[in-house]
Amino acid sequence: MRYLMPFVAVAIAGPLCAQPHTQGLLITTDNSISQEIQHLRDVPDSQRGGVTKHLALEIRQLPQEERLGLALPLANLATEGDYGRETLQEVATTLATALRDTPPAGPSASMAYSELAQLVRYEHVDASLDVPGFRTALAKLEADDRRRDDPDFNFTLSDLDGHPWTLKDLRGKVVLVNFWATWCPPCRKEMPDLEALYNRFKDKGLIVLAISDEDASKVAPFIAEHHYTYPILLDPGRKVHELFVVQGIPKSFIYNREGHLAAEAIDMRTMNQFLALLEQAGLR
Repeated sequence: MRYLMPFVAVAIAGPLCAQPHTQGLLITTDNSISQEIQHLRDVPDSQRGGVTKHLALEIRQLPQEERLGLALPLANLATEGDYGRETLQEVATTLATALRDTPPAGPSASMAYSELAQLVRYEHVDASLDVPGFRTALAKLEADDRRRDDPDFNFTLSDLDGHPWTLKDLRGKVVLVNFWATWCPPCRKEMPDLEALYNRFKDKGLIVLAISDEDASKVAPFIAEHHYTYPILLDPGRKVHELFVVQGIPKSFIYNREGHLAAEAIDMRTMNQFLALLEQAGLR
């Protein structure tokens, strides 16, 4: 799940966070599907893909007015790890169908179309939805990536020890920029893999810059407790979050040795997924 910052709770997901597109679009329902979505993170990873796919198919059988309010949070959770292309395709098809049958309106509409656009652009699924809102969402993602790849794109932040890190100064390295927070379960879940990758590839030029918008008083004890050794940068004013257009976490951007944006992840990644992304940046 790509967690919205600051924390926003939604009726369908109980204590879970959600992207802003869910606000004003969810329809309160007591059916079993909403309960299964709420507890999807409790499902073992080995079964979660199959459960997610089944939920996507079930949502398509519901009355038209109920589909979008369930398809959106399911899509938001479906990218939290690696549950297979077939599962993601069914989720995308369900969301596209719901958006076509119940076009969203109001300020949250763009966020709803953006959810599907992210699946298409970054998870490489297919979606048939020929409407202006979806085309606009795809164009915005493309524009954001072009800006992140601009030679002048840059930032400087200090780590927990007060050492400054500047993106442009790291040319010649492969840089994985990861946005996270201590309160975010998917962020915490992928951090051991980031630590393992850092230790495995740092001598080959990998730099992991993990950026949190929290205060050092919250971040430092968490890092010390878990003994993570890659650089942890602080962005309390969220200027770098805004520079990258980060609206939900975890999110990762990988730059190659020439400073070009080579790959990105819109949610939590597994070890194998991170390895595939690093390979796109030339690191094997």
